[in-house]
Amino acid sequence: MATRSNDNKVETLTAKLLKSIEQDALPAGTRLRSVRDAAQKEGLGVNTVVEAYNQLVARGFLESRPGSGFYVRKMPRAWTATPAPHVTAAVDVVSLLREQLEQHYEVRVGDGRPPASWMEGSELGRHLRRSRAEGLTAIEHGYGTPWGYQPLRETVVRLLGERSIQVHARQVLLTQGANHALDLIIRHLLEPGDKVLVDAPGYYPLFGKLKLAKVQMLGVPRLSDGPDLEALHALMKLHRPKVFFTQSLAHNPTGSSISLPKAHMLLRLAAEFDCLVVEDDPFADLLPAAAPRLAALDQLDRVLYVSSFSKTLSAGLRVGYIAGAPERISALCDLKMVTVVSTSDFVERVVHQLISAGQYRRHIARLKARLAEAHGPAVKALERAGVEVHPSDPGGYYLWVDLPRQSDELELVRDAASQGIFLAPGSVFYPDRQGPYPALRVNVAYAGDPRFIKFLRSVSKHRIT
Repeated sequence: MATRSNDNKVETLTAKLLKSIEQDALPAGTRLRSVRDAAQKEGLGVNTVVEAYNQLVARGFLESRPGSGFYVRKMPRAWTATPAPHVTAAVDVVSLLREQLEQHYEVRVGDGRPPASWMEGSELGRHLRRSRAEGLTAIEHGYGTPWGYQPLRETVVRLLGERSIQVHARQVLLTQGANHALDLIIRHLLEPGDKVLVDAPGYYPLFGKLKLAKVQMLGVPRLSDGPDLEALHALMKLHRPKVFFTQSLAHNPTGSSISLPKAHMLLRLAAEFDCLVVEDDPFADLLPAAAPRLAALDQLDRVLYVSSFSKTLSAGLRVGYIAGAPERISALCDLKMVTVVSTSDFVERVVHQLISAGQYRRHIARLKARLAEAHGPAVKALERAGVEVHPSDPGGYYLWVDLPRQSDELELVRDAASQGIFLAPGSVFYPDRQGPYPALRVNVAYAGDPRFIKFLRSVSKHRIT
């Protein structure tokens, strides 16, 4: 208890000094009180002051000059929150991803995640902070098994069983989120020049990875109930692709889910043309366990199944997994060892603790309720603003919105950016960056923002001829 009390005192003093620095009450070059003087003035121990000063040195706000004391450092211009000129709009894959990570804009319609108040700021966020603090005493100093933390893998086996995907622990490999899983699969299965199928529109970070691998992407048009099977058959027959990468449920970016008959037909085509299927299911825990998953129908014979806790739990907890046939997962585990050695045993323990304690299920129940509550009003608000909204699964994060055909998508996105509104343009979600019509991916949580709705109304009023 004494250690926890001292930690709180250090945090309090650090925060107080940091506020003074940020508000320029302690300008650059100011010499702080000596450790003994500060301890006496604040009524703290000398060690507490030393620790607070050292934390601010480590974070770059102070510098220590031996024999002289601690001084406030001059902050580089790069530390300002003002957006750089190149982030005026999200007009390509890199700028869209950059803005989702750096977050310059107030109105975040194009974001890929719900607001922090729905996630890290919830009751789960408090439990996460407590779990991290309590888990520090149990952290191990080795790498941990490259397969990932065994109890969490066993938990994943149970979760997959609930989705009618029957596996054992050696068919599950933990990864640093779904993107890491996709990267491993691409490295393992594909060579430069290979042809693959992808959803069009589809998951744009995947396109970047495939381009890096020098793989040829062929877009399969996405309909309201899954891939266009006629187009899929024609592409498979003509090109004999190695892999089809797809999101069956709560599809990113359209929000649609595959129908059961279409899922069966897709797998029949994959078998006929000897094509592997990579099914990305990042929102699995938000959707019905009985939803038509390709991995459940196929039982991981031809399907590699990817999912993640990062989309539903916390972006800061990078934990995902791949499930597949034992020989494929074993080969992916070897590749994981070669590329990153291992994933974070500590972070995987935190996720396991959250699931085991029941906090994760309660968080998911609350998140489902928020999404269901937001979905209907979001659709109505967008339709009243004069745009067409495609059918979508109310369990997902996204709506796909058709803009007026005469709209210049790039100009519209830039206009929005100049008004502090972050949009995700439809063209970014196509492998060739050529959508058939102007469109937007809209985050359900932000769709009803009055500033965004006002912007859409102005588009409908002034740009339709």
